[in-house]
Amino acid sequence: MVHSSDAWIQTHALRGAQDGRVAWIAVALAATTVAVFAPVWSYEFVSWDDPWYITNNPHVLGGLTWPNVVWAFTTGGDFYWHPLTWLSHMLDVSLYGVDAGRHHLTNLLLHVANTLFLFALLRQMTGARWRSAFVAALFAVHPLHVESVAWVAERKDVLSTFLWMVTLGAYLRYVRMPGWGRYLAVLGAFALGLAAKPMIVTLPLVLLLLDVWPLGRWPIRAATAPGTRAASDGGRAVIGRLLAEKVPLLVVALASGVATFIVQQQAGAIGGLAALPLPYRVSHAVLSYVAYLGLTIVPINLAAFYPYPSALPDWRLVLVAAAGLACAIVAAARTARTHPYVLVGVLWYLVTLFPVIGLFQAGDQLMADHFTYVPLIGVFLIASWGVPDLLARWRVPRVALATAAIVVVMLCAVAAHAQVRHWANSQALWTRAVEVTIDNHRAHAGLGEWLASQGRLDEAIGQYEEAIRIAPAGAEYYYNLGFLRMRKGQVAEAGTQYAFAVRLNPRHVGARVGLGAVLARQGKLDEAIAQYTEALHLEPGHVLARTNLGLALLEQGRPTEARRACDEAVRLDPASADARGCLGMVYARQGRYEEAAAAFAEAMRLRPGFEDAAVNLGVALAKTGRTEEAVKAFREALRINPANEMVRGAIAELTRHER
Repeated sequence: MVHSSDAWIQTHALRGAQDGRVAWIAVALAATTVAVFAPVWSYEFVSWDDPWYITNNPHVLGGLTWPNVVWAFTTGGDFYWHPLTWLSHMLDVSLYGVDAGRHHLTNLLLHVANTLFLFALLRQMTGARWRSAFVAALFAVHPLHVESVAWVAERKDVLSTFLWMVTLGAYLRYVRMPGWGRYLAVLGAFALGLAAKPMIVTLPLVLLLLDVWPLGRWPIRAATAPGTRAASDGGRAVIGRLLAEKVPLLVVALASGVATFIVQQQAGAIGGLAALPLPYRVSHAVLSYVAYLGLTIVPINLAAFYPYPSALPDWRLVLVAAAGLACAIVAAARTARTHPYVLVGVLWYLVTLFPVIGLFQAGDQLMADHFTYVPLIGVFLIASWGVPDLLARWRVPRVALATAAIVVVMLCAVAAHAQVRHWANSQALWTRAVEVTIDNHRAHAGLGEWLASQGRLDEAIGQYEEAIRIAPAGAEYYYNLGFLRMRKGQVAEAGTQYAFAVRLNPRHVGARVGLGAVLARQGKLDEAIAQYTEALHLEPGHVLARTNLGLALLEQGRPTEARRACDEAVRLDPASADARGCLGMVYARQGRYEEAAAAFAEAMRLRPGFEDAAVNLGVALAKTGRTEEAVKAFREALRINPANEMVRGAIAELTRHER
């Protein structure tokens, strides 16, 4: 006979042992995740979106300040309204500066948190400790998830998923003890998640799926239950209540989706039907659903960018893929009463991937690994619950099943660790993409950008020419090619490339400014001014356009207008060396050499190695009779460019007069 005190001790000892196992599982999950992604600590920012999000974004580089917070909530940059993502990058800058490794670390910590959250939530909802751990382990180390973690600019993915998990946790508390306060916590967490990335717009539908399984709130047996009609009526009442419960969440999701669509459409990110006809989109959407599943099973040849093929896919292949998806849905529905996790997993995958499957195409990518970050949870649920149930019929030993699960996780971890290396820097990223994809214009352009940053201009030009061969309508590629031609002193060729870019995209401000610079070099000042004026019409705050306009007006003998343009450029960006140099030129033309010297000195301070500013400073100082300082400025210019014979002659002349 067991006394009540003995039973209490045994119960709590068992619970303590279970809690201990759960804690060790959590430690193992975290340690494995960190081991796979540890190299990111030493990785650089990459050239794809990282400059826009961090390194070239003055608002983010300014850290968490009130004006930057206001900007985060009012900008539609990157085609999304995601203020929490902007704030997270600002917080990183405030804490770490521009240390790329620490920015990567934030992504990794969020991914670890998401993994542990997923494990805890599944265990609480299902009571299945090891199956929940397997889902979380696959989520943690699957190679398709590397992009979301190892790419700093994809912070929005790991951050929004963290808030997705917070919303699920709040929903679980609400289900266990309903109340307005707990429901508002669900609604609030969901709204915050949307403010990190709108892709989680499908979460209310996922909550309905969880009501079916594992929460058991959706009465799938009620309609066919034996007995009275009351069972069916009661089931419909419960379903109606569950649907009504999701309406506020759906309203918030709809508002976010509409806002995102409007922002993307205004920014030109959503391709029109003329550019991507509906049959083309539907065909590739169907194939992409199947292709993602293929990459889930065999994650090879993963790349940062997958280009759209030029031709419409074979309709027979599309039909086969569509039939396969339809069969999966039908099979899941037919087994819903006995194996509801299959239906939940299939619909989780299809529903959460739908916003980015390509029907409403934003950008020019066919697919993206990071799109699978949340959707693959549905696939992992089917594998974790379905495989053991299937093998149970064949009486496969549990040890064999556990061993197989460990092997699968380790294989994924090894493959993911190998994939992480391709995100070390821009060279590794784009070289890999060129190697494993065909006719990847974005990869060639990215590699060209990296080569240009290394001063390998001829190789960079070759990569951009290849990108243009593949995508002849890419205005950005013509613009970059023009910029490289300009750096090589090939002014006429640069003008041709800039003109092509403007023709393809009349709203390309950079191309108009570049074309204006070429026209100014050629003495066509009226045409140059027209380009700068149009650029400023498109983007009034463009500092370089304002600066170049000032210089062109000065060349035309219009110093008052030039001064106004240069003053405005300095006001817009007090840290612009070009704007300070422009102001110095105006002062020099007006004979105000002391003020000119001060402006050129400030330009050099803002940009050490600014050769033109050093030369002009030397000239201005010589005009004021400060010969020794002028010689010093000229020597600095000669240090920057030892081949400048004009400066060498000026030094000799000043030194001779000094003697």
